[in-house]
Amino acid sequence: MGDSLFEGLPPPSHQQQNQEAEANDTSKTTKREPSTVPAPPKPALKSALKRPKPVEAKPDPEDGAAEKATASGKRLRFKTTTDASETQVIEAMKKIASHIKTPAKFSKASKLAIQLIQAGSVKPGTSDHFFAILEAAMSSTTSCTDPSVRADYHCLFSAARDAAECLNKKQKNQLATWTVRAVLANDFFTDDSFLFSKTAGQVKDAIADLPVATKDDDIEEAASLIDKAATTDEYSKREDTCSGAEAEENKDVSDPFGLDALIPSTVKKDEKVKGKKDMPVKVREEEEEESKRFLKYQREALITCLEIAARRYKIPWCQTVIDILVKHAFDNVARFTSCQRDAIQKLWASIREQQTRRKQGKSVNGKLDVNGFEWLQQKYAGEKISIRHSVGGSGDRRASQWLG
Repeated sequence: MGDSLFEGLPPPSHQQQNQEAEANDTSKTTKREPSTVPAPPKPALKSALKRPKPVEAKPDPEDGAAEKATASGKRLRFKTTTDASETQVIEAMKKIASHIKTPAKFSKASKLAIQLIQAGSVKPGTSDHFFAILEAAMSSTTSCTDPSVRADYHCLFSAARDAAECLNKKQKNQLATWTVRAVLANDFFTDDSFLFSKTAGQVKDAIADLPVATKDDDIEEAASLIDKAATTDEYSKREDTCSGAEAEENKDVSDPFGLDALIPSTVKKDEKVKGKKDMPVKVREEEEEESKRFLKYQREALITCLEIAARRYKIPWCQTVIDILVKHAFDNVARFTSCQRDAIQKLWASIREQQTRRKQGKSVNGKLDVNGFEWLQQKYAGEKISIRHSVGGSGDRRASQWLG
């Protein structure tokens, strides 16, 4: 018997011999070339969802631009924003001004106006039309402090301050007055104590910046209280028609043949020179009138702020701030006109009366200020407790003793 392990087995097949020969060749090559990287494994089969998308068909060759874009490997991009021209901006502002007067459309129109401000569309060429939007907003039948539009007014005029650089001096003064009404006055309705105190400080600074009122201011205020608009308009129209008729009659009498227009006269030259000299005087008068008008509206707006703040005196955390604010207005009462001085004095008298009630332990509504313990004491003082049931831990009347 032989010692071979393969004794009695059939001879190896031809295919097995070839595989052994290939294995010997690869082992030799790996020994000779150790730096050779082995072949990467075959990639695993992917599902149909993870397979790459099929190649899209090429676009129509008639579309040259699309063919070039796809050939270069770039996507087609469309312009989503356009720069509006000044004419388009003006047309948009006119539409907004026509709709912003309506209370139901005010919210949407004010948001469109804010978008124009944020986009930088308010420029010197469009500033007059933008000011017309603000003017239409303040001429609405609904007050800017109305709860339905209060927040929209606040947002609109807060954003309008960013575009004040494009306005002229008269428009800036008017915007400052509207800002007091639409922003500061509405800030007094807040539930934030910090914002309430900050707004009161701004109103105090605005009052301190006012000049002392003069007798002319009192006279103008008294005249403005009397409504004579219709009579004044009719009188001015009659005066204009009469003056025009008188001018025509005088012209016919002085120059019946119309020769003065053909003859150069030195009188007309003198009138032109005199008109040029009077120009600085007219400009100065216009500036004075504008400053008076601005002060008048500024005082009225600050009085509105004081009245709104005083209405919130029932809230405990507002009381100290209102006390300081109204006291400051009373100390500077000379900066207001006569009717406004009377209103401030009455307001200060009301605040002092409420301060006295608070010191006596009474609240604003006249009732005594009591805490929770005192309220429970008053409630259970007249209650009847049965002696047959245990009240305390050991059956005694500790509750009655505790309540006094």
